[in-house]
Parts: sequence; C-alpha cells; structure tokens
Amino acid sequence: MKNQPPSFFPFHPKELFLPAMLGASLPLAWLLFVILTKKDLFESWMYYPLIIIPLGGSAGGMFFYLMGFKWFPKGNQKLIAVIFSTLLYFVAIWMSAVMAFAVTGHWN
Repeated sequence: MKNQPPSFFPFHPKELFLPAMLGASLPLAWLLFVILTKKDLFESWMYYPLIIIPLGGSAGGMFFYLMGFKWFPKGNQKLIAVIFSTLLYFVAIWMSAVMAFAVTGHWN
C-alpha cells in the first residue's frame, strides 16, 4: 500500500469541472440571448462581461457543489447548505455583473 501525503482537498479537483461549467452556462446563455436580440451590432466592450460574468457563475457553481454534496452531504444541514449556496450563486453572478459593467462604464 502506498503511503500518500495528505491532500489539501479531500477530493480530486477534476470533480469541480462539471459544476463550474454548469454554473457558467446559465449566465453565458442569458448574456448571449441579450446580446443576440439587440438591434445594435456586437461591440468590443461586450467581451469583458462575456468573460467575467460566467466566471462568477462558475465560482458559484463550484461553491454550490462543495456545500451541497461534499461538505454537508445529508440531513437538514444539506437543505440549509443548498439554500444558502443557491443564494450565494446568484450573489456571485450579480457581483461579477456589477464588476464587469462598472469596468466597461455601462453600470448606471
């Protein structure tokens, strides 16, 4: 039996890839819908929000996965963790949207 050193994470970081992609897909789809239904053409300032806002969603998706499935896997703690992490997911998307649009000068 190999004697492995303890890891910082009790799981493989590859497990976070799917929750991150799922968390980023909702704001990315919403942004693409808003941009594609606009009458104006695609402008260069739109690149920054298209990158930053899905990053906030992916961070929220990873936090949701960790809270609901790794740190608190059963019982009432899981219910509270899922509710809290869902709220935090939308706060992460909102904060990244504020940051992205404030940098581009479109947050009025």
